[in-house]
Amino acid sequence: MRPILSTHVAEPGLAVVDVIAADDQTAFAVQELLAGRWATAEADRTTREPGEPGVRLRLFLDIRQEAGA
Repeated sequence: MRPILSTHVAEPGLAVVDVIAADDQTAFAVQELLAGRWATAEADRTTREPGEPGVRLRLFLDIRQEAGA
């Protein structure tokens, strides 16, 4: 995964969320739950780290804005 930049968390209310799950379906379900609540820059694919279990997905949240606002 790419590094988290200071702009990703430059203000209160901005967050970077790394989801580690057993499979793609679970990771995307977690993303969907978060995106249903807050403004979210969603990921379109998961990654796998060699030698580590499961899949990873990174998304960016703005909890100052509710979804659809």
